[in-house]
Amino acid sequence: MAKPRVLVFAPLAGSEAMMGELAAHGYDVVLGEPHWQQPGKAKASDIAAAARNAVALMGTSIRATPITREVLEASPHLRTVTKYSVGVDDVDVAAATELGILVCHGPTEDNCFAVAENTIALMLALLKKIARRDADVRAGQWRQERHAATFLGARASDGYPGITVGLVGLGRIGTRVSQLLAPWRLRIIAYDPYVPPTSFMLAGVERVDYDTLLRRADVVSFHATLNDETRMMFGAREIGLMKAGAVVLNTARGKIIDEAAVAAALRDGRLGGAAIDAFEEEPLPMDSPLRAIGDTLILSPHATAKTDTIELRAGAEWAGRSVHDALCGRVPDNVYNKDAIALWKQRFGGVDLSKA
Repeated sequence: MAKPRVLVFAPLAGSEAMMGELAAHGYDVVLGEPHWQQPGKAKASDIAAAARNAVALMGTSIRATPITREVLEASPHLRTVTKYSVGVDDVDVAAATELGILVCHGPTEDNCFAVAENTIALMLALLKKIARRDADVRAGQWRQERHAATFLGARASDGYPGITVGLVGLGRIGTRVSQLLAPWRLRIIAYDPYVPPTSFMLAGVERVDYDTLLRRADVVSFHATLNDETRMMFGAREIGLMKAGAVVLNTARGKIIDEAAVAAALRDGRLGGAAIDAFEEEPLPMDSPLRAIGDTLILSPHATAKTDTIELRAGAEWAGRSVHDALCGRVPDNVYNKDAIALWKQRFGGVDLSKA
């Protein structure tokens, strides 16, 4: 009898021990092709062919060749698509839910909290004009008026209230950003219709609607997942609601913001600055209008979660446990599409494919 097939569609260096454990449980662990993760190098049909008869798919991000319905339908026995990372925008979650396939993810501290820390770094770099000051010193300029930076926190001496930071999304990352900002004594507001009021209270954050956040915030930082509701949720209309000179940060997903609108607003001074880590198309095209913007824009290569501790290792280990749980007929503890659980239980619940 053939071993249950687990396809690792996007392998991660450093996760060999986890894959060895899966093999020890009696699974046939097969690695995907490296070029599947490179833009324009593969098609969904390539992964679908490899996924035929697989009982589990797992790996890191694979936005260049997403896990489409075609891939999901390649095997009638597929139980789970399990990601090492927090994001699942490279998986057709709606199709998986319809098919009764569990999509699992890895919202680990290594991943989420690294993004939060880098969000703070990007915000400070913009508001404190780090790049501009550095460039001017190198060019022989010294203490210019343009070097004046934003003072973030409240001051008792003259009643300065501090800036207002608006968080779009108050999940793990947004909440961690609020915790990191708390000692600065600035004002934090947030928009997230999917978390309870108690989450705002515990984070010390004021709950507001989206338009109110845009009007009041000096800094708008996006920490939402990418879906039909959030896709292009920030564009010309939203920029028009903001204070002149406000700053926007996007360390979430590229298609949440309209890059052309942001570039235009930076060129005409409507926005005071922006920092972007995730883009509509990755890698960022050479003809992107963002490349022509000066030091009011910081560009980052979708790397705010990347650390020298291999930020996805814990996620990979979690993924290994989740795949084993699913193949043993148990519901893992990190299911993203919980609406699929009932159908999944009908199809696979209690049916154990492992040897241990």
